[in-house]
Amino acid sequence: MSSESRRDAAAGDPVGYFLEDITFQGKSQRTKDAYERVLREFESYLEGRGLGLAEANHRDCMAWIHRLRGEVGEATVATYASYLHRFYAYMTEVGTFEDNPMGLVMEEIDESIATDPQRRDLSVPAMRSFVASVTHPLDRAVVLTLLKTGMRTGELCNLDLRDLYLPGAETGVDHRPQLDGKPDSIHVPAEPAQGETYNGQRRTASNKRKRATVIPVDDELRATLAAWLAVRPDPRSDARPLFCSTGDEWGKRLTPHMVHHVVETHAREQGWYREGGGAEENVTPHYFRHFFTTHLRDRTGDRGVVKFLRGDVATDVIDTYTHDWGDRVREMYEASIYRLARY
Repeated sequence: MSSESRRDAAAGDPVGYFLEDITFQGKSQRTKDAYERVLREFESYLEGRGLGLAEANHRDCMAWIHRLRGEVGEATVATYASYLHRFYAYMTEVGTFEDNPMGLVMEEIDESIATDPQRRDLSVPAMRSFVASVTHPLDRAVVLTLLKTGMRTGELCNLDLRDLYLPGAETGVDHRPQLDGKPDSIHVPAEPAQGETYNGQRRTASNKRKRATVIPVDDELRATLAAWLAVRPDPRSDARPLFCSTGDEWGKRLTPHMVHHVVETHAREQGWYREGGGAEENVTPHYFRHFFTTHLRDRTGDRGVVKFLRGDVATDVIDTYTHDWGDRVREMYEASIYRLARY
């Protein structure tokens, strides 16, 4: 089948095209049936509103999810939302759809499914063992960055080389002025938004911080990032993304879908991910943010510092911690952050 014929087939029946592809990827018939049931239901819902799958926006997705909450349990809502997210992420990757409307809402869905979900309670030693099993330089750098910074998946994907300041590590670019005087740190901006051009490249994910944040890099994350930089492919984009693919999309900026796949693959091997499992059971990139929040808050006893690092505090609070970055934030972080890597 020619490329044009495949595009026509995908546009004519996006759900059928997606189901065929996940069959080729080795998904079981049970998984395929689950996806089909959910996606066809969403497709019918949109048809009732006079819309096609390619026309749906984030509000249409949220409206459908809101309706589900009166029909099924919270874990099932989370599962259905993840199916829809993966469908749109994949169809965007293959060029059938222009963007993923679920990308704007997925993390909020994860957090709103239950205000205090009974998630897996993983200890630091258990997570240390998990990290030890992740040996690929890119996978290891992605996993450890998420675990040691608490940043969102989209924020990790949007990082450019200029956002990292590791003295002695060769990046080929100058770090941001905001990192002057703050060695061994990462600058997480607030501006990138899905579908918009930022630093010369159209972004596939949004950052959701109230304001930009500088996050310390401890010695083990520094070693992991340095190891990644030593083998990092030349990127396709002049924006010089920090994390780019080493697979079929060689040199392409990582997308949230790629990051989720990395984490899911390793979590499955650990027995921490089950198809159809909800947010309470499965270990995902968002779980790493939960792990960071829980363990660092318990170790510091300071919710303000943790909120500052997560990027979800009000202006008056973030101003206080920005002013004290070189003293209170860095010292507290380095004294409290858990050890996960073995060097």
